[in-house]
Amino acid sequence: MYYIGIDISKFKHDCAVIDDVGDVVTPSWSFANDHEGFLQFKALLDSLGSETRIGLESTGHYGTNLKLFLESCSTTFMEFNPLLINRFIKSKSLRKTKTDSIDCEMIARYLMTVEYKPYPPSFYHTEKLKSLTRFRDSLIRQRSRQLVELTNILDKVFPEFKPFFKGKFSTTAFHILINYSSPERIANMNSKSYETLRKLSRGRFSLADFTTLKHLARNTVGHPDDFLLSEMAMVIDIFSQLDSKVDETETLIEECVLEINPPMLSIPGIGVESAAVILAEFGDFSKFQNPAQLLSFAGMEPGYFQSGTSESTGKMVKHGSSYLRYTLMNCAQSVVNYEPTFAEYYAKKRAEGKTYRVALSHVAKKLVRVIFTLQTKNLVYDSDSLR
Repeated sequence: MYYIGIDISKFKHDCAVIDDVGDVVTPSWSFANDHEGFLQFKALLDSLGSETRIGLESTGHYGTNLKLFLESCSTTFMEFNPLLINRFIKSKSLRKTKTDSIDCEMIARYLMTVEYKPYPPSFYHTEKLKSLTRFRDSLIRQRSRQLVELTNILDKVFPEFKPFFKGKFSTTAFHILINYSSPERIANMNSKSYETLRKLSRGRFSLADFTTLKHLARNTVGHPDDFLLSEMAMVIDIFSQLDSKVDETETLIEECVLEINPPMLSIPGIGVESAAVILAEFGDFSKFQNPAQLLSFAGMEPGYFQSGTSESTGKMVKHGSSYLRYTLMNCAQSVVNYEPTFAEYYAKKRAEGKTYRVALSHVAKKLVRVIFTLQTKNLVYDSDSLR
C-alpha cells in the first residue's frame, strides 16, 4: 500500500509518497497545475500500481481541476480539513518550519492514521452549487455596497429623501431616483407622475405622500451638483445590473437543487437557496457517521475543556464554513416561524432562560439532526415522528 500526500497551491502541487511502514518512496516533487503536470502525476500513479491512497487538503477552488482529473481517471482520493493537518504537523515537531515539501509528506503520514473515506464520485453538483452559492453571496455583498454608496450621495444631494421612505430603498423610491434624478425634477412631478407611482406602489404611495415629497424636494438643503447626479446615476445602474445577475444566479441554483431534489426541502421554512448552501457546504452526507460530526464540521459545537477536576464548556467554536453557519441560523428562525414543533422547542429554550441567539442556536442544532436523518435515510419530513 502506498500513501500519497498532495499539498495544493495555485500554480503547482507538491507530492510525496510513503509506503505502509512509513518509509519515503518518492521524496517531495512538484507538478504543474496544468495538463502536462497532471499527466506526470498520472504516470507516477501508474508506476505505483493499484494499491494507492491519495490525500489532499481542502483548499477551495485551487484543487478542483485536479480532483476532476482524478475522477476522470477513476482514482479515489480523500480530502482533509487544513486545521487537522496543521495540528498533526505541530504534534510531530516543535520547530516552526513550514514548507510545501514538509506539508505533502505530513499529509501522506496523516492519511495512514485515519480511516480512508474517499471523496464521493460524481461530485460535480456539489462543486457547482458551492461555486454558485458563494458567487451569489459575493454579488449580494456588492449590491449592498452600492446601496451604501447611493445613501452617501443622497446625503449630499437630497438628505431628506431616504428618511421620507423610512430608511429603505423601495421599488417606488428607486423609480423616482431613476426617472427624476434631481430634487428639482422631483419637485416638478405632475399628476401623471403620481398616477404611475400610485400604481407601482399598489396604492400605498398616497397623494399626501406625493405632496410631502415634492415639498421636501423644493426646500431641500442638499446641493445637487452635476457630478453627484452623474455618480448617483452610475451607482443605480451598477445596482440594477447586480440585481439582475443575482436573479440569474438564483435561477441556476434553483435548477440544480430541484434536479437533486434533496429531502430537506420538505422541511417547512427551508427554501431552495438555503438548501443549496447546506448541500454545497456539507457535501456528501454519507461521509458523516452521525449528526454530531455535522455540527463539528459546521463549527456549531460548543468548546469543551477538562483538566483534573476542572471541567467547562465554552462558546460555539465557529470553525468551518461561515456561509454554512449563517444559513443554518437563518433557517432556524424560518422553521420556528413555519413549523410548530420547532417553535415549541424554541419557546422551551427561552423559558429555560436562554437568550434569543443561544435558543436559536439550539434550534439550529436540532435542525441539523433532522436534516441528517432525512438526507441519509431519504425520508420526507414528518413532524409527528420528530422527537
